[in-house]
Amino acid sequence: MWRAGASGNPARLPGEAMLLLASLLTVAALLLALLDEGTLPLPVKARAVLLLSLVLGAGALAAILLLRAVRRSAAPGEASAQEVAELRRNLLTAEAIIKAEPQVLVFWEQGQGVRVMTHTLTGVPGLPRDGPELLRFGRWLDLDSAQELKRGLDALFADGRPFTSLLKTAAGGHVEADGRAAGGRAILRLRAVAGRKRDLARILDQHRQLVRDTLAGRTLLDALPMPAWFRGADGRLLWVNEAYVKAVEAGSEAEVRQRQIELLEMRQREAVAAALARGVPYRERVHLISGGARKAHDVVVIPLEGASVGAAIDVAALETAQGELVRHVAAYERTLDRVATGVAIFGPDQRLAFFNEAYRNLWQLDADWLATKPTDGELLDRLRELSRLPEVENYRDWKAKLLAGYKTGTEYEDWWHLLDGRTIHVVSAQRPDGGLTYLYDDATERIALESRYNALIDVQRETLDSLKEGVAVFATDGRLKLFNSAFLQIWRLSRSTLKEGPHIDKIIAQASALYDDKATWARISRAVTGISDRRQPVGGQMMRPDQSVIDFAVAPLPDGATLITFVDVTDSKRYEQTLIERNEALVAADRLKSQFISHVSYELRTPLTNIIGFSELLASPRFGELNDKQREYLNDISASSRTLLAIINDILDLATIDAGTLELKLAPVKVAAVVDTAVLGVHDRASRARLNLDIRVAEDAVEFVADEARVRQVLYNLLSNAIGFSKPGDTISVSVRREDGMMAFTVEDMGVGIPKDQQRRVLERFETRSQGSKHRGAGLGLSIVKSLVELHGGSMSLDSEPGRGTRVTVRFPESGARPPEPTAEAARA
Repeated sequence: MWRAGASGNPARLPGEAMLLLASLLTVAALLLALLDEGTLPLPVKARAVLLLSLVLGAGALAAILLLRAVRRSAAPGEASAQEVAELRRNLLTAEAIIKAEPQVLVFWEQGQGVRVMTHTLTGVPGLPRDGPELLRFGRWLDLDSAQELKRGLDALFADGRPFTSLLKTAAGGHVEADGRAAGGRAILRLRAVAGRKRDLARILDQHRQLVRDTLAGRTLLDALPMPAWFRGADGRLLWVNEAYVKAVEAGSEAEVRQRQIELLEMRQREAVAAALARGVPYRERVHLISGGARKAHDVVVIPLEGASVGAAIDVAALETAQGELVRHVAAYERTLDRVATGVAIFGPDQRLAFFNEAYRNLWQLDADWLATKPTDGELLDRLRELSRLPEVENYRDWKAKLLAGYKTGTEYEDWWHLLDGRTIHVVSAQRPDGGLTYLYDDATERIALESRYNALIDVQRETLDSLKEGVAVFATDGRLKLFNSAFLQIWRLSRSTLKEGPHIDKIIAQASALYDDKATWARISRAVTGISDRRQPVGGQMMRPDQSVIDFAVAPLPDGATLITFVDVTDSKRYEQTLIERNEALVAADRLKSQFISHVSYELRTPLTNIIGFSELLASPRFGELNDKQREYLNDISASSRTLLAIINDILDLATIDAGTLELKLAPVKVAAVVDTAVLGVHDRASRARLNLDIRVAEDAVEFVADEARVRQVLYNLLSNAIGFSKPGDTISVSVRREDGMMAFTVEDMGVGIPKDQQRRVLERFETRSQGSKHRGAGLGLSIVKSLVELHGGSMSLDSEPGRGTRVTVRFPESGARPPEPTAEAARA
């Protein structure tokens, strides 16, 4: 190595000599160029001499300078060797000192990359020994420490900013990292941490962990929808989460802490303080005002060394759900109690958890014993003791197989034939909690019904085959499902063909040979194959070419099928014609009878009037006093004559009605007046019979249009009939009311009543019924009432029971007479 002297740096002399020599050569070259161009007008020889002189001068000068430099450099060579040796000793000393301390030195030199200068650090868990592996800091350092080292190195490389950090390895060890910049190099030194620094590193780790945990906890609590808080030893709020802020409707956490806005009410906070004073957590369900609404919350407050943390869990939805669940379970149990199938639910511990009433009744077990929740096995043993289980060869194996469902989860299904003759269908299935649900269906009656049903089907089939009517049932697709023998005979069809279930069109094609009316067959086909929602019955009559008459009827069945019946009514048709002819003869005879009676009645009316007049004349005092016997005879003559006259008048009225010549004199009729007049006419008879009359006229029943005389006649006949069938002391009620545009008169007695089978007959002419009473009559009272009411366009109804009296109601149109509806008798006539 060269050392600088007083005259400059000798190491530079050879270079200076070479530079001077080069300069001289350059000057010579330029001079030669000028001479060649003729710029300097010299002879050729002179130019050669000049060039040679310059070259020689330059060479001499360079040699002198080189010789001088060699002489000067020979003197300090010994000193340079000593200096190099000194530097080597210093380098070795420095390397020894560096390696003596446990550490890792890493150099980053510009243009040369990174290298590990020394690695003497041992005993640090997780620190790699391999150099390349050591430089992968992210693999062996803790994540936070690796990020911290990266930030320090980035600042060191960018700005030369030094740093010192305590780092933690992934294995839990600690190292101190020191980064510096020196001489254009970046140096990282890693040293073990011991003593206070190690304790500090652990404290820092714990602090970081606490910070992370605290931050994570607060972040989690802030994300929770339930209010949470932290109180100091003095009971003041030190921290609350976002849900707390929303619950108390505050603007921010700072506002809550500043104003100490409480979520709990005073009495609730006192209860919390009392629990914390005892050193126990506080857990209660309370109602709080949260978010402006009062809701149920589960409040939990835990003491923490004088401080406390708490949370309020909104259980309003849970409370609602629990209530709903309780209601559903109760409804579920009530529903199961109403079903006919026995239900028993066993928990995972094989104990009875639920049973319905049908289960208890099925096995006839004591409810109190069932309430003790016996096990499934105990129940089976009890049933076996009571002889209510099926007989099995090996009861132990049978029981084990039945109880295996708790472990295997396999479904069980069997039919138990009990000793008492019952048949029980048993099904069990495993529940989600590991228990079992048993269903016990008493199929005894069902099996008996199925047996009876099958027998009934056989009987019905035999019955159908014995019917004279041809029966055929077609399915919704138009194919034959059922038929009987008469159907085959009427249409002369083959049984083998019909057993194949042919379509109705095929059957019609075969039957058309006997009856070829296409329109009739089309109606039948549409009725069978139509898809209308409102299928209507179809019927008719077929006059076949062979002079036979067939009645047919098509009826839709509830299941969508169609029933067709064919009846050979050839003989009935003949009998019907004969009966029609006889009926016409009877009608003519009845008309003749009515005319005769009418004629006789007219002829009898005049002498009866004379008899009544003479009897009244004889009873007059002008012809002398009568003794009691004579007066009694006259009274009987007068009463009998008047009765006979009333009968004749009724007969004449009926004859007039039948002839269609009775004209009604319609006019407004006062309800109260016509009722009073009719009651007055029977008042004496009612008094003699010791009967009470109860008259009730509705306030709105004031007036209607009718023939007043005929209305009075109707009421008189009804009251007379009621008096005749009542016992002394009875009450006869007369009521009038408006009813759907009609004026309804009701006469009700407490007499002997009329049996159901005779009620229709009493409305016919000349029908009398005196059983249980002293009443005698011609049997025209109710008949004339019915005829007069119907002539007004009204109606009559009779309601009676033996021993409970009779109620007759007649209804007249308020607006006047309407055309009477044709009766069955009129239609036949």
